[in-house]
Amino acid sequence: MTFPVVGMVGGGQLARMTHEAGIPLGIRFKLLSDTPQDSAAQVVSDVVIGDYRDLETLRAFARGCDVITFDHEHVPTEHLRALEADGIPVRPGPDALVHAQDKGVMRAKLDEIGAPSPRHRIVSDPDDVTAFADEVGGFPVILKTVRGGYDGKGVWFVRTPQDAEAPFKAGVPVLAEEKVDFVRELAANIVRSPHGQAVAYPVVESRQVDGVCDTVIAPAPDLSEELGGEAQALALRIAQELGVTGHLAVELFETTDGRILVNELAMRPHNSGHWTQDGAVTSQFANHVRAVLDLPLGDPRPRARWTVMANVLGGDYPDMYAAYLHCMAHDPQLKIHMYGKDVKHGRKVGHVNTYGDDLDDVLERARHAADYLRGTVTE
Repeated sequence: MTFPVVGMVGGGQLARMTHEAGIPLGIRFKLLSDTPQDSAAQVVSDVVIGDYRDLETLRAFARGCDVITFDHEHVPTEHLRALEADGIPVRPGPDALVHAQDKGVMRAKLDEIGAPSPRHRIVSDPDDVTAFADEVGGFPVILKTVRGGYDGKGVWFVRTPQDAEAPFKAGVPVLAEEKVDFVRELAANIVRSPHGQAVAYPVVESRQVDGVCDTVIAPAPDLSEELGGEAQALALRIAQELGVTGHLAVELFETTDGRILVNELAMRPHNSGHWTQDGAVTSQFANHVRAVLDLPLGDPRPRARWTVMANVLGGDYPDMYAAYLHCMAHDPQLKIHMYGKDVKHGRKVGHVNTYGDDLDDVLERARHAADYLRGTVTE
């Protein structure tokens, strides 16, 4: 029997960890990467170096692949349609993925299916931003470029009409959203297969620092069973309505008046699901592989009462390997996941997972390890 070949477009850490999850299953991976130094290109044996924005490069890459999937949402939608027309299974397909590529399209579809969202609309210039602010009760408002933003990039917190000028300089459509009065950010992670099977992970709390995910707590502390169930049901409904295949992360606001609102969608393994590598029976990466191959999905239940993921960001301490001795001796249960990236200030270069029965202890262990690896604490 010949095992299938999964074609992964994008060579980042998500591709690296998805490849890792496929190894025990005997699944073969073929990678389209920008450079040989990319995170996944360091560990996948079959690597094609090329530009994912070039259709002929994509077509050549797809030869010999049984299915194509992604570690980012940036492949042009029309190229994905061309691959489908060539008979290549693309998962998630372009009709679904466009909702993670284009925030304007996403908001329109969420409105259509009745998913709760912040008030919003596409704006044309700074004067239109002021008019939108008047509609939602005044400044501040949030402006986002409809395509290309991630980790806080392409997002502006606008306090005055003068602040509204910068987003329009890029020459792309701009989405305005009301500033939501929220208690915290949550994420509902689900995985859906082509034949419609779906599983839902526990809803997590995601803590951001400067627009970048810093810490994820699974499950979200003090989240009512009712609201948690509502978030999982919403994510499952969005996946079905949009025809998602694979992993879907629905980033949410929990508002001060007890509602949930959809913030963003990601149709790939996601930072808010990294805890599942060590904290769930089946990780988001393993279930994404299963889903794109239409295999039965694995159990998403947590292994421990609490699991905490803390991102390791680059700082002024480039030799992170030297810190392993302390971190591993300090916490033998600690799980370190590094991405093979050069250390740059503020760049995600890895993450750590901790787990246990005492949330305060699990949180402290994760933060200590991440800070020690970064060099912000030295004892």
